[in-house]
Amino acid sequence: MMKAISTVIGACLLLMSSCAWVGQDPISTKPITEADVHQAQKIWGDGIVAIGSAYVKKGDYKALAATHVDTLYAYDEGTVLFKPTKAAAQQFRLTESDAISYFVTGVVPEDHGFALQPWSAVRFENAGILIDTDSAVAMGNYFFTDANTGKEAKVEFTFGYIRGADGKLLINVHHSAFPYQPSH
Repeated sequence: MMKAISTVIGACLLLMSSCAWVGQDPISTKPITEADVHQAQKIWGDGIVAIGSAYVKKGDYKALAATHVDTLYAYDEGTVLFKPTKAAAQQFRLTESDAISYFVTGVVPEDHGFALQPWSAVRFENAGILIDTDSAVAMGNYFFTDANTGKEAKVEFTFGYIRGADGKLLINVHHSAFPYQPSH
């Protein structure tokens, strides 16, 4: 009888240890793929274009920017490291309100509203993507097309991603900068 109980307990422990996701949302533990990263980049770029378009049409661009940051960045999950392209006096935007300010002006005095340009397109060219099942990092260049002139602005980027509880990728690292321009 004791041997049978020990066998049942051992089997239960083995089963429980092999199902580490028990009690967790299986969507949020799904491994991140390159396709997920590409989709997140497209959504981010489309959001930047939509914010500028709403601004030009005198729509509620600030609410759109708040939704953009709230749904695409991991501020609700923990720390987000955000270093925007056009930031000098306050280089890092570690709060959600600081990030929104960068895109549409607000709490940071130096902000002029990057997304208000407006841009007609954003495209990503990844130099590479690193994936570690529950996180990913993409690095490369992204190109912003000026809606007024059609000219592209090339910007270097590094984005880090984690998967949110709803299964969508969230940005927890965002660093971008204009390419180095040698003075000689």
